[in-house]
Amino acid sequence: MPAGTGIAQTLHYLGQVLVLVRLSVAQLVRAPSHSRRAEATRELARRTLLLVGVGAIAIVTLMVTLDAREIALMPPRGTAGLWPVRILTDFGKSVYVLWLLAAMLFVVTLTLPRLHGTSRVVLVSLAARIQFVFLAVLVPVLAGEAIKYGVGRGRPFVGGEANAFNFAHFAGTEAYASFPSGHAITCVALAFAISVLWPRLRVPMMIYAILILASRLVLLAHHPSDVVAGALLGMVGAIVVRYWFAMRHLAFTIRRDGSIAELTGPSASHLKRVAREALAP
Repeated sequence: MPAGTGIAQTLHYLGQVLVLVRLSVAQLVRAPSHSRRAEATRELARRTLLLVGVGAIAIVTLMVTLDAREIALMPPRGTAGLWPVRILTDFGKSVYVLWLLAAMLFVVTLTLPRLHGTSRVVLVSLAARIQFVFLAVLVPVLAGEAIKYGVGRGRPFVGGEANAFNFAHFAGTEAYASFPSGHAITCVALAFAISVLWPRLRVPMMIYAILILASRLVLLAHHPSDVVAGALLGMVGAIVVRYWFAMRHLAFTIRRDGSIAELTGPSASHLKRVAREALAP
């Protein structure tokens, strides 16, 4: 193959990738088009207010009654026997989760120009679902970082005592970045996003989230109220992103009562066939 032809094909391929990226972003930011978006907005407001109200009561109650007592019962920070928990807790680290999802989306995007017909439709459907999971984690994580900075709550025993009300607002340091738990945001948002797309994974994802939440307490990285606040923010953020997608007919749709239902997605057999086609020489 002449060098000029190879360069032209590469440029054409990269052009197709860029077009796909542009179309994907345009779909995400376009105005809502679903005919039931008003019902969805009301249902979203009702559900969000309920979750936030119940969660706020739980957080304040934990701060007053349990936080200082619970951290006093945990093993000292740095205990050698906790190394398995330190490994486990990294599976809820937002940087690792988001980079993994971004890599998956990158691979799918690079593969799309090679496919045509049904295979391409299947992979586009998968890409929309990966986009949803990525944004369902990213949005609450970013919100959590902003809240951490403003609240400035000290981590357990920062200052030398079990003080649940040790704050240094806008401190911007790791020692005063306890509320809310970033790991809790990540694991709950991820568990929710995957569970609504693939209900058969609901139980494993619940177990995953519970283990990550517990690890943050055992390692004295957070107070119980930090973990509950993170879980609440992760859940609410993922719910908001799901409504955003549904109101644009992306991966989800809206029922008559304003609740959300998943659109039919690619089956395992479809994905296997697409993978074989994509890997074919």
